Amino acid sequence: MESIISVHNLTKSYKNVEAVKGINFEVEEGEIFGFLGPNGAGKSTTINMICTMLKPTSGNIVINGYDVSKDKDAVRGSIGIIFQENTLDEKLTAHENLMLHCRFYNVPKDKREERIQEVLEIVDLVEEKSQRVETFSGGMKRRLEIARGLLHYPKVLFLDEPTVGLDPQTRAHLWEYILRLKEKEGITMFLTTHYLDEAEISDRVAIMDQGDIIAIDSPTALKDQLGGDIIELSTEDNEQALKEIHEKVKEAEVTVDEDTIHLKVASSDAFISSFIKTLNIPITRLNIRKPTLNDVFLAFTGRKIGETVKE
Repeated sequence: MESIISVHNLTKSYKNVEAVKGINFEVEEGEIFGFLGPNGAGKSTTINMICTMLKPTSGNIVINGYDVSKDKDAVRGSIGIIFQENTLDEKLTAHENLMLHCRFYNVPKDKREERIQEVLEIVDLVEEKSQRVETFSGGMKRRLEIARGLLHYPKVLFLDEPTVGLDPQTRAHLWEYILRLKEKEGITMFLTTHYLDEAEISDRVAIMDQGDIIAIDSPTALKDQLGGDIIELSTEDNEQALKEIHEKVKEAEVTVDEDTIHLKVASSDAFISSFIKTLNIPITRLNIRKPTLNDVFLAFTGRKIGETVKE
């Protein structure tokens, strides 16, 4: 597959701080590309440079065949952006918001109504097109923003935390629309999210930390790198249990998250029966699972996704 985004030796420096440190990656046409990083890792800086909103210190970015530093207008015409914050005019109707966007992006006059109808159908808002946006629910507003981002036929749609603040049911419905878009329109999706279960739908995921891309692969391949099983348990006395585990158990990697002890082992089948017999503290909860992207993120960065990088 051909690359729709190419990033080569990209850097961004602020005085004595190097926010982005010569990163390289490609995004293939038609894929969903997840971009993850703890707060302060350089993720937002990178995205702002890709979207022409911030000038790089050095390096090269090409989107849809256009050089970001030389062809900003062509690049902007090739992308759509769904911001984390609501950027709709809530005093206008859905139709009026979309018409305004058509004018901004020079959609031909004779194509505007047809295109507005088309994108409203994609996000199931045809019947609400004459309603003021201020009457919409949070999920409806996000769907309208997605519709707006599609009006000028973008090659790449940037989704910045597209479901933040939405309830789980609305999040799930919104993803149905997004995935339908990928199938129907073949649009490349560039996704940032702190919901790592959402990142699982990506074809590939890049993890950024302290200005560098430290891992990039499919979610399955990244999880396979960790291997083994994760055992999660709580006991009547976790502090005492940890002492026993450190003294008696040598074949497990041990971490603690609030009231849960995590053991990473090569195989839970071979480990669990002898472990239970070894531990003297009564176990109150026990769960065995395969690694998730949460585990991958923690393993590569040493932090949870919401934590901030300390300079």
